[in-house]
Amino acid sequence: MDSRPAPAATATAAGAASPAPARRRTVGILIFDGVEVLDFTGPFEVFSRTRLTPGAASRRSEATAPFEVLTIAPSHAPVTAVGGLVVVPGHSLATAPPIDLLVVPGGWGTRSLLGNADVIGWIRHVAARAEHVTGVCTGALLLAAAGLLEGRRATTHWAALDELAALGRGVLVVRDRRVVDDGVVTSAGISSGMDMAFYMVEALHGREVADETAHYMEYRRNL
Repeated sequence: MDSRPAPAATATAAGAASPAPARRRTVGILIFDGVEVLDFTGPFEVFSRTRLTPGAASRRSEATAPFEVLTIAPSHAPVTAVGGLVVVPGHSLATAPPIDLLVVPGGWGTRSLLGNADVIGWIRHVAARAEHVTGVCTGALLLAAAGLLEGRRATTHWAALDELAALGRGVLVVRDRRVVDDGVVTSAGISSGMDMAFYMVEALHGREVADETAHYMEYRRNL
């Protein structure tokens, strides 16, 4: 992962206009057959609705949006998520642009990807260049398979904690936290991915921006 320090947090008083972000970060969300819907749509909504200017009107344009959010799949073919939702990815592994913040979601489809050298290699390659690497739910299994959690504290869905520990990848499994930050940020299951996304918004742009985004979304933060 990129060793560059995170930029100073940006926060504004309620109702005050904020300047456009100096640099819009690209958030890349991996999707695949069998991905859990809220694992990727929750973070997508949080990052895509974040604005540096408060208020509903700011969401009508991208002028103060600090993130550009992309979906990336193994190919350009439509992805079938858990429950049958069909999603057309914006990019394939081969065509994805440089990513600043990687999100690896979970779902039953992660198990078939554990032995997929192309996907695991892509995660490892992107993580080496990204500023931030995150995982939601059993996305932690893929991060572990890529060697990104060795010697780090991490969590996952409660039903997969033992599975993460059994991978034997040197992961220090945390069983009682919704979000764990040990260089790589992981979250517990499904809805916890939204808490992870708000955690990242706060880390990068300050508590006020994160809380205002949660207010806009009518979401009660758990952290």
